[in-house]
Amino acid sequence: MSSSRKKVVVRRLTGETVPGYLPLAGFLTARPPEPTIDLLDLSGRVISIFLKDIKHICYVRDFNLNDAVNPERLTRRTFLARPRNEGLWLRLTFRPPSSAPPPTATAAPDQLEGLAPIDSSLLDDLVTDAGLQLIPPDTRSNTQRIYVPRTAIADLQLIAVITTPSRKKLLPTSAAPSLQNELFDAPLPPNIRPN
Repeated sequence: MSSSRKKVVVRRLTGETVPGYLPLAGFLTARPPEPTIDLLDLSGRVISIFLKDIKHICYVRDFNLNDAVNPERLTRRTFLARPRNEGLWLRLTFRPPSSAPPPTATAAPDQLEGLAPIDSSLLDDLVTDAGLQLIPPDTRSNTQRIYVPRTAIADLQLIAVITTPSRKKLLPTSAAPSLQNELFDAPLPPNIRPN
């Protein structure tokens, strides 16, 4: 097994889970007629799963095989307060499986919040892996990172852009020296004498 493969729990839209190993990026295989992932299962076999059948892939610390309902231990699905880390605070609404009955007015939608990167790796994930890599609300839980394919997303909301306020904003290089030069190069008024 390659050292670049990480422990994952793949949750299908139907609700069943499949534990195995996947790399962090570049795991999508473009096979006709539809894209798939090649998951290395716990017995050492490679299983191909259609991307359209996947709800999310959780990169986990432990498989928790004795828990059939929630092996990824993704207990908190929303942030309790404003996140402390940098990133795009996103709220995803999952599409229901095609075999599921239509949602009622009282049923809460299946949602998940997470932080996506602000840099170009966000676009790389969307193009290369056809989905989003998110950091979950509770990083101390079993799930460290979540991949959600675009096909599983019914609605995507940007809640906030979280940045670090302590970082200094760079001024354009032409603006800063010109203000400084004008300040000290101006002649002194006649009533002020230099010391």
